[in-house]
Amino acid sequence: MSHDLPAWVAELTDPRRARTLDELADRLVPLAEHAIDVSRRLQAQLTELNDPFGREALHGRVDRLKARAGEALEEITGEIAASGDRRVERLWADRPGRDGPLDRARERELRRLLERDVVPVLSERGRETAERVAERTSRALEQATRTLLTRVEELAAAVTALVHDVLPLAREGLDLAGRISALSGSARRAGRGPVPAELAASAAEVARAFDEAVARLELEWAALGARSATVRAALRGAEENAFSHVTEEMTRCVQDLAPEHAKALNEAEERARALLAESPEG
Repeated sequence: MSHDLPAWVAELTDPRRARTLDELADRLVPLAEHAIDVSRRLQAQLTELNDPFGREALHGRVDRLKARAGEALEEITGEIAASGDRRVERLWADRPGRDGPLDRARERELRRLLERDVVPVLSERGRETAERVAERTSRALEQATRTLLTRVEELAAAVTALVHDVLPLAREGLDLAGRISALSGSARRAGRGPVPAELAASAAEVARAFDEAVARLELEWAALGARSATVRAALRGAEENAFSHVTEEMTRCVQDLAPEHAKALNEAEERARALLAESPEG
């Protein structure tokens, strides 16, 4: 697909085709503005590329990881505590004699026995399990944070090198804009009339330099856009990988502790059934 502009565009904008000093001066101004614009866009992109590696961004990344790990841990510990509560409620619903009359005084007594002899045991077992999960989660979080920081540091070093390589190109565009503006000023000071040979040669040289420099800047700008997207994706990937490491360790810990926790629940259930069976209604 062709994207060539109409032929008259070059006739009205190319300083090499200027016939008078006024035309030359007028056509040089947009070139200087274009060089400044592309240079500033490139500098802005370099700043954007470097922003995720600032101190605040780094702290925010670590804080997000800790917050997400904390939320996941709360969910797991809440489920551990709820498992004991559900076991007690199920026992109460399935208690012997539940279909017969049970006065409120006796119901309160049975509830008191459960809360005295069973609930504390379940709570203690749940607390111990939750503490062990939290301990392993803390170790996993420390390791994940170290890995995350190491990866961010390595990526920051690569980005810093890239910025140092590209920044001179942006400055080159600004220097070129200065040359073009100076030439435009010389054309205006020269008065009116045809373009002298010396100014025509200077205009041809600066136009050639403009074409080459802007082509390099535009190409670098496009490449940086792709590189910026890759860097952002890498940072997101590093964060997600760190969080996955923590959640995977949580899952393994829960799986390791599940038999012991289930055994504690079963023992508490046996004790509760014995208490409920001792009631006259049982």
